[in-house]
Amino acid sequence: MCVMMAAGGYGLAMTTTPVLAPNFWPLMFHLFLTLLGSYSVIAGSCVLNMYLERDRDKLMKRTAQRPLPTGRLQPKHALLWGLFLSVVGVGVLLWINPLTAALAALALVSYVCVYTPMKTRTTLFLMVGTIPGAMPPLLGWTAVTHQVDWIGGSLFAIMVLWQLPHFLALSVMLKNDYALAGVQVAAVTQGERTVQVQSLLYSVLLLPVSLALIPLQAAGWLYAIVALASGFWLIAIACRAVLDQHSPRWAPRLFFASLIYLPILTLGLLIDQFL
Repeated sequence: MCVMMAAGGYGLAMTTTPVLAPNFWPLMFHLFLTLLGSYSVIAGSCVLNMYLERDRDKLMKRTAQRPLPTGRLQPKHALLWGLFLSVVGVGVLLWINPLTAALAALALVSYVCVYTPMKTRTTLFLMVGTIPGAMPPLLGWTAVTHQVDWIGGSLFAIMVLWQLPHFLALSVMLKNDYALAGVQVAAVTQGERTVQVQSLLYSVLLLPVSLALIPLQAAGWLYAIVALASGFWLIAIACRAVLDQHSPRWAPRLFFASLIYLPILTLGLLIDQFL
């Protein structure tokens, strides 16, 4: 999904930014390197995260069978592999342009060095985690434009707000695991009612932010229809969670709705640009 979002940002930049029309194969090579660099940085950050959390992962059912907790992989090998992927990814993106490489490095450092240690200390780790999580479309955008502007910022903001109800719902589904591992999710420390209200708030905020691409002339009528329909649908799911607060199904409903929402919004944007 991260690579898909990076490709979406790249494609949007190609259709909305007055850049020189390159030949097909050089363009494909440039796109390939952008996605390869983005993929490598994302993969490297995940490996380093699992290296740092290998002992905590033993305590959670969903992560206990990963290679590090089970001993199938030596920690030093994971560390070297994570560093290798990270360095290669940033290096490849540096060839694309320094801004994209700097943003990727920021995402890597914030995820591994800030987000991961914060998980057992404060619920604010979730807010910090949205920064690297929202970076992929901005990497694709800046690979073409060489700048962070209002359109790129809007793509970033959409991803930030989308992640919040998505991971809040997930935290409820995995509440027992997180409690065992001492992860400070709101579902454990503040209760499900707080999570439901926060999820509705962020879903409501996501709607106008997703529509910001229209006055910025980065999207047209088709995207507007898709953004409105999918946005109100996500709000309805979140609102139902607040009204039906004691139902055990509200969190899975919201989680899977968020998984459907993002590809639909991205596909609507790409088709809008094509038409």
